[in-house]
Amino acid sequence: MTKHETQVRRVYDDPRPGDGVRVLVDRVWPRGLTKDEAALDEWVKDVAPSTELRKWYGHTPAKFDEFRSRYRDELKSPAEQAALDHLRALLDTNTLTLLTATKDVERSQAAVLGELLRESP
Repeated sequence: MTKHETQVRRVYDDPRPGDGVRVLVDRVWPRGLTKDEAALDEWVKDVAPSTELRKWYGHTPAKFDEFRSRYRDELKSPAEQAALDHLRALLDTNTLTLLTATKDVERSQAAVLGELLRESP
């Protein structure tokens, strides 16, 4: 089966025709955004970093490499593995757009998830 494309975008950006399945991967709902405005297909909270890790990171660019490592470790637990497997299943049949509210998409959990999904067989 052919793997489809994984994209990472801000949830505040307007949907695009090539988005495929739009999945919010934040633990907290984005501020000032209604569910209709978000135009997402799913909200997969279980794949988001723990509150403790998210607060420790604080989107500080200098901490990103350590955040990536700690987050990947968190994703090895059963609930997170199940959520990650769900994203992989979506990716088997659709383009997958991972959505996050963070301003720095390249240094976000969505970017780390995108890397993981691209690495998966």
